[in-house]
Amino acid sequence: MPPASDPRAPFPVRRVHDVEPRSSERRWLVDELFASSSVGLLGGPPKAFKTWVAAELALAVATGTPAFGRFAVPDPGPVLFFGAEDPLPDLRTRFDGIARARRLDLAQAPVLLLDIAQLRLDDTAHLDRLRRTLALHRPRLLVLDPFVRLVTGLDENSAREVSAVLGALRTLQREHDVTILLVHHMRKSPAAHPAQQLRGSGDFSAWADSALYLTRHDDERLLVVEHRGAPAPPPFRLRLVEGDTPHLAIQDPHGSDASASTAALDPLQAHIVERLQAALRPQPTQTLRDALRVRKADLLTALRLLAERGLVTKTAHGWTLAASAP
Repeated sequence: MPPASDPRAPFPVRRVHDVEPRSSERRWLVDELFASSSVGLLGGPPKAFKTWVAAELALAVATGTPAFGRFAVPDPGPVLFFGAEDPLPDLRTRFDGIARARRLDLAQAPVLLLDIAQLRLDDTAHLDRLRRTLALHRPRLLVLDPFVRLVTGLDENSAREVSAVLGALRTLQREHDVTILLVHHMRKSPAAHPAQQLRGSGDFSAWADSALYLTRHDDERLLVVEHRGAPAPPPFRLRLVEGDTPHLAIQDPHGSDASASTAALDPLQAHIVERLQAALRPQPTQTLRDALRVRKADLLTALRLLAERGLVTKTAHGWTLAASAP
């Protein structure tokens, strides 16, 4: 039998009973928002505060303080952050504002910015340097923002090309027991579920253990959370607090007011409610589809979810707001 290091040797195996279960303390990197030792996405359209959310999570993990002042970090540690679209001084400004708002000493926060002009995830030399950097600094979290600036000439719609890069990141995650947060762009057009708005291949949403989706509706930002193996918290709205301490704050965090029933709508559902609020009479399905320019299947899914929540109802003449809807 050749030694295990021999490329001709069989792969090692382990009985499932001999695998050490993950402790409850190690389940979450950020309670309810992001699983520990995982790969995941932060998706959103342009100007949706993606980098602000990434910086908020990074500083929380580095300092062990609650993200957004609410979600605990049970196992903090260093963070490695690469913002391909932001100069280092601009990233410093973001972290400064969040740190002051959270009453943290930024000088004591182990947030490490990759001090390089570019990082290419589809370049083996760059991946090797990233691997050595992870081995040197042993971060708990690696933030890569955004995907489109981290590849060269890659076709986002090619499952083969995208899966090769995402597979390499999964390998890095397992080799170094690090959590990886990859920021990715979403299309502006609404869909029945935010994951369907991600640009490119469906491999992005399939790859993620945890996924955060930011959507825009007028001046509001809604954060929708999904996990592969755990329940997710209800969606919540965010606003950017400006001034001397710019940072993100949760709006209506307890969902106790009358508008809470509509605060957690995804963009397509919100557009439907908005359309029905403005209509003087019930709207047939085809009329809604023509106005919103979405696939019929997506529209019917959104209408069904709205009806289950008691926000819309179907009459003989079309869809209308339910009597109990705000």
